[in-house]
This record gives sequence, structure tokens and C-alpha cells, in this order.
Amino acid sequence: MHLKAIFLDFYGTLVHEDDEIIPGICEKISFHSPQPVPVKVIGDHWWQQFFERFSSSYGTDFKPQRELELEALRATIAHFKSDCNADEIVQPQFQHWMKPGIYEDTLPFLREFEYLPMYILSNIDTSDIKAAMTFHDLKFTGVMTSEDVRAYKPRPELFETALEKYGLAPEEAIHIGDSLRSDIEGAGALGIQTIWLNRLNKQCPESNRPNFICKDLNEAREVIYSRLETGSDVV
Repeated sequence: MHLKAIFLDFYGTLVHEDDEIIPGICEKISFHSPQPVPVKVIGDHWWQQFFERFSSSYGTDFKPQRELELEALRATIAHFKSDCNADEIVQPQFQHWMKPGIYEDTLPFLREFEYLPMYILSNIDTSDIKAAMTFHDLKFTGVMTSEDVRAYKPRPELFETALEKYGLAPEEAIHIGDSLRSDIEGAGALGIQTIWLNRLNKQCPESNRPNFICKDLNEAREVIYSRLETGSDVV
């Protein structure tokens, strides 16, 4: 079946993640704690607090990512007995979500395939991704976020709703994302072809193999061309 559309993750795929912001926030928590705590220890605890909330956030229990992040950060501050104010120290992260840096291969890739429908499927809050798109003057055929479906990837709702809304069969789309769990596991479970954008040269486990592994969007471009030329799935 011919490729008719490209699904794209946003942060970590087209624009930078907030990885460089997190250590600075953790340093503030450590500095204002009774005893200095390694930044990595704080970061790991914050991530675990976030992940637990994130994993149970769907349906009637859904909460936007900003709310989840603040809840997790407050719990982390309390755990390390720091006297930081979560609402204050989280602002650099929220600012990054609205004005992230963009990868140098993003605009050439988007221009290359501007004749194909391209849809953003993102776990980030709608207002943040719209702000980031405006900041970089990015336009897509459609944008769908977790807020629209009240569920986060890798749950199926975001992918299922996108396929239905945009009139696509799973075999007619290919999803590009940087997260093995959220993007590759989520899309692959529905039969959507997947490209893992492995910008950080991570190890790929045998248990969750994408259809394609690309180090950047330049390599992903070649995969897209192969799908367009053959009109069939290449595994």
C-alpha cells in the first residue's frame, strides 16, 4: 500500500528536548537542600515521580503535562527537603517548551516533503507546541496532542484518533520519533511503520525493534523515498 502521510513526533525529533535545562533545576534543589545531593540522583527521582503520574494519566484522570511536571517537581523538592519554589524554578523548562532550539536537518526535511501530508503527534500540551511552531514559523497539515485525546503515547488513542481523523490506514502512514517507548512501541502496536530517530546513538533493545533506525532526518529522508518508490513496506 502506498505511503500517504508522515506522522512526526516533535520534541527530540524536530526540535531539542529539555535535557540541558533539567540539570540546572536539579542544582537549585540540591543547593537549597539541608545536605548537597548529586544532580543525577535528583534528576532520577524527578523523572520517576513524573513517570508514575504520566503512566496513569488518561481518560477521566488525564492531566496536562505542565501539571504533571509541577506535581512531580513539588514531590521531588519535598523528598530532598529543599526550600525551592517549584513554580519558580520550573520556568526555564516551560520557556524551553515554547521556544526550543531546532535541529539543523529539520527545515530541509520539511521542505523536501512539503507535498506530502505531515501530521504532528505529540505528548506535549497544545498551547506549548503551538507556541513553539509559531516561534519557528512551522506549519503542518495537522497537529494532534495528548490533550486532544486525553491520553499519552504509547497508549493507542493518539495514533488511533489520527488515523481515523485523517482517513488513513495504518499501512498508509509512517511515524518518526525519538522515543522507543512512546513513539516506536505506540505506533508499531497499531501496524504503523516506524522510524526511530536515534540522534544520541543509543542501544536498541531486541524487545522493541523499529522498522528503521536513522541517526538523523537526512537518513530518514532516504527511508521515506524508499517507501514512496516501492509503494510497499520495507522491513
